[in-house]
Amino acid sequence: MAYRTITADPLTPRIGAIISGVDLTAPLNPEQIEDLHQAIADHQVIFFHNQPLDPASLKRLGQHFGNLQAHALKGLPDHPEVRKLHADETSKHVAGEEWHSDMTCAKKPPMGSILYLHTLPTMGGDTAFSSMYAAYDALSDRMKAYLEGLTAVHDGRLAFGRFDPTGQYPIATHPVIRVHPVTGKKVLFVNKGFTSHINELPPAESQAVLDFLYRHVENAYFQCRFKWEQHSVAFWDNRCTQHLAIWDYYPQVRSGFRVQIEDVPGQEEALAA
Repeated sequence: MAYRTITADPLTPRIGAIISGVDLTAPLNPEQIEDLHQAIADHQVIFFHNQPLDPASLKRLGQHFGNLQAHALKGLPDHPEVRKLHADETSKHVAGEEWHSDMTCAKKPPMGSILYLHTLPTMGGDTAFSSMYAAYDALSDRMKAYLEGLTAVHDGRLAFGRFDPTGQYPIATHPVIRVHPVTGKKVLFVNKGFTSHINELPPAESQAVLDFLYRHVENAYFQCRFKWEQHSVAFWDNRCTQHLAIWDYYPQVRSGFRVQIEDVPGQEEALAA
């Protein structure tokens, strides 16, 4: 895979690459943006080291790839599009501690997310990513046919109610099998973090099918695992990946910032089709 301005070193045959040759703390030129768009399409999640960002520069970076989408939980006072992610000895829950895609409870889920970490535990705190292309491709033809045309409800209370039980969270319906708007590939689009049930199935059958699919996406053959360094960045395509923040470092501190990027116009209609 040839790029003009960057180098990509794949982590696995199916998902993930380390990107070098670009300074994310500076404004990007059109050729760099085009290369990074292509790298996301090629690898689904891309990683960078030694990129000391702050909320303002992280926001500027995200805006190179689209409008920023507000999160269901509050952002920073001065930068409402930027969400602080912080875990320490007082944490009872951490963001992303089960497999999920970000904000699929929204009518139009984000195209992607960019996470920057500045403070890390002495050991642990990795993030695992799973390819939903690979997950879909590994299903039998009979299971693919069975799932085609089904829709599922994604409820924000499942993911965020533990942080604020009184909050009002979005609920949306999406197809169980989605077509990626850029690559045209089919992906599995249900996740344990947000999906409550499949609409066209009775409750017991819906739960059994979802339990199977949740186990299926955790297959190590679909995954890469990223070991963070101070000032590392992860940029993932939310439409074709799931991820898991591995909370194995309690009571140590893990802290950084994240932005979400809106999907391309019209995707809410495509999802509802």
